[in-house]
Amino acid sequence: MEHEHHHGEHHDCHCRHEHHHEHHGHGGAKGRLALILVTAVLLAGAVLVEKNLKLSTWQLLLVYLVPYLLVGHDTLKEAVEGIVSGEVFNEHFLMTVATLGALCIGFLPGAEPEFPEAVFVMLFFQVGELFESYAEGKSRESITHLMNIRPDVAHLTVSDGKGDLLSDVPPEEVPVGSVVIVRPGEKVPLDGIVMEGTTTLNTVALTGESMPRSVAEGDEVVSGCVNLSGVIRVQVTKSFGESTVSKIIRLVESAGEHKSRSEAFISRFARVYTPVVVVAAVVLAVIPSLLGGPFATWLYRSLMFLVVSCPCALVVSVPLTFFGGIGGASRRGILVKGANYMDVLAKVETVVFDKTGTLTQGEFAVTAVHPETCDERHLLHLAAHVEHFSTHPIGTALRNAFPEETTDGCVVSDVREVAGQGILARVGEWMVCVGNTKLMETMGVQWHDCYRCGQDSHTVAGTIVHVAIDGVYAGHIVINDQVKEDSAAAVRQLQRLGVSRVVMLTGDRQEVADDVARQLGLTEYHAELLPGDKVERLNGYLDDAAGNAAKVAFVGDGINDAPVLACADVGIAMGGLGSDAAIEAADVVLMDDRPSKLPLAIAIARRTIAIARQNVAFAIGIKAAVLLLAALGMATMWMAVFADVGVTVLAVLNAMRTLRG
Repeated sequence: MEHEHHHGEHHDCHCRHEHHHEHHGHGGAKGRLALILVTAVLLAGAVLVEKNLKLSTWQLLLVYLVPYLLVGHDTLKEAVEGIVSGEVFNEHFLMTVATLGALCIGFLPGAEPEFPEAVFVMLFFQVGELFESYAEGKSRESITHLMNIRPDVAHLTVSDGKGDLLSDVPPEEVPVGSVVIVRPGEKVPLDGIVMEGTTTLNTVALTGESMPRSVAEGDEVVSGCVNLSGVIRVQVTKSFGESTVSKIIRLVESAGEHKSRSEAFISRFARVYTPVVVVAAVVLAVIPSLLGGPFATWLYRSLMFLVVSCPCALVVSVPLTFFGGIGGASRRGILVKGANYMDVLAKVETVVFDKTGTLTQGEFAVTAVHPETCDERHLLHLAAHVEHFSTHPIGTALRNAFPEETTDGCVVSDVREVAGQGILARVGEWMVCVGNTKLMETMGVQWHDCYRCGQDSHTVAGTIVHVAIDGVYAGHIVINDQVKEDSAAAVRQLQRLGVSRVVMLTGDRQEVADDVARQLGLTEYHAELLPGDKVERLNGYLDDAAGNAAKVAFVGDGINDAPVLACADVGIAMGGLGSDAAIEAADVVLMDDRPSKLPLAIAIARRTIAIARQNVAFAIGIKAAVLLLAALGMATMWMAVFADVGVTVLAVLNAMRTLRG
């Protein structure tokens, strides 16, 4: 099966931003603005000289050459470099031919000099460059705000035999297992585990969320977060190259390599279109002249034709639109790995969710306690003690539900685990059994039939943990995964966006799936699936969508869903903080694990595509109209300039709307 998002196309744009912005970035905007203002003053002075002094054509040319060469020397240089490198038909070449032609046309018999127009074309061209460089600078700022998460230094603890000393070293030089100190106001330099201290972390650069995250001893922290309050000691668990911050930076830096279909089309279009219009301009100048028309008139029209024909508005604004869209999304904690995935996201009509870790928290918690022979607290107290040594998620949930378990002084002894059934232990003076119905039966527990029937873990949504004290049934505890607080809202928002099919796939039991689907308002879901079954189901949705332009997205936690993520038209991972597999495997990463970011991502993608289409339609429409007028002799050089640089400026300004995300 071939999926378009795995085959990003790499084409080079032959337009001015390819060379020019290497040395005229956002930082050179003030210099370009000064150049434009000086040229405008010199052009106005040249016009006054022409009107007030009776100069010959040659003398006027010398007057106008001063502002022309001042503002146009970079363009002339780029045109020459393009010819030397074999890339002749770029915008610099078109501008050079058109303006040099306008400068020379006044020397033809019966023709009027067009010196002001030639200078103005170059001047307005630089105005377009100014707007473009500003827009691209803002776009790049939007993307590279993530680069600010890169930490500059790590305070490494070094023992000298008498105590710990601090040594400031680059994060790249800190070995795994070392301990670093992070003070308030500093960035966490590397991924690790808090060994000492408590604090709150600002994760906005990673997740787009402003709510600080509290961490204490034993909690994981990831590089790039900002420490807000306390001093913490962190044991490093990953080298800098494998840390979250490094992976995100690599992801963002490579996002521009994957061109969208729109960008690839525009690049190919410009390569064919540009030489065609140059030939058409030559034909427009020569053929009518051979048939008896005035050469100066038809040369002037062909020069206007050349100015109008520059595809710059398309070649600049469309990639800029996608670049801005990716930057705007990244500010909201949505990392899109390339513009081609924006294309696919905008066309998504089927969203398939994994359940555990995606729509739910992926962590067990006690949801109900049903005592029979004791109170709720005592039941939890005994169950938590019995599970003290268990590494099973159910044991963790029981201990979390009774945090006093480690401090109430009870002695736990004679711990014995029965495989597949549960755990026995003596807690103080009581012999306690915690497990499923099989354990109760194995131990000969006395219980009422009403607790035995209809309460087994196979008949309700959640896992039932039975507790017996000294051979007598004491009650049961319900443990379940928790639905994320914004999952239901995410499903509703997707439906409002027109996503026609929202599906949940899970390997969990049918009863659990029924309960989660009811809470989320889902009507289509499938339970008790193996990983291979999920791939098979997803392939069915892909086949259903194959007959039209609709796309299928799969949303998973990026760890155990890699096969399904790879099969979908666009794989979306709930990245969370520090989920390596999510960052590596998916096409789009939702950095804060919130399902509601998915409808936002789709909305941003659709808005980006809409703006790109607006620019294409606007540019082609205006150019076609002015090209026709130029060929008929009804256009002026001023109209030609607007159809080229003016349209480019407007398209770039429109593209900048994507930065809002």
